[in-house]
Amino acid sequence: MIDIKERDFEPELSFQASRSGGAGGQNVNKVATKVELRFHVDSSALLSEEEKALVQEKLANRINGEGYLQVVCQTERSQLQNKERCMERFYELLRQALTRQKKRKATKPTHASVRKRLERKRKQSEKKSGRGGFKGDY
Repeated sequence: MIDIKERDFEPELSFQASRSGGAGGQNVNKVATKVELRFHVDSSALLSEEEKALVQEKLANRINGEGYLQVVCQTERSQLQNKERCMERFYELLRQALTRQKKRKATKPTHASVRKRLERKRKQSEKKSGRGGFKGDY
């Protein structure tokens, strides 16, 4: 698989800026620093059909009804920094979605771990059986 950052997704991305909420004083009220990155997965020329299916499956909660993958950033005070942060997050999401997980190999517990577990169970049993106390006439 080719490294995701080597592909140039810039032409396929659309950005929209708006005013972000939260603290920030007058800056929040008058400057559009919040950036929303949108990427249409189905119409991408840089992803193969298999990769598109993987992205749609693994990032389904981030893809809206129109088929756009959305990434929103509003943590920074400048629009440019938020745009760069969106790009980083976008590439990281794609990288995670397209990375294949290794198959898990089933293993058996070691003899030592089984022995330790049984020893702990035996000690716990002895501890509880010794709690009975005297049950005679009063």
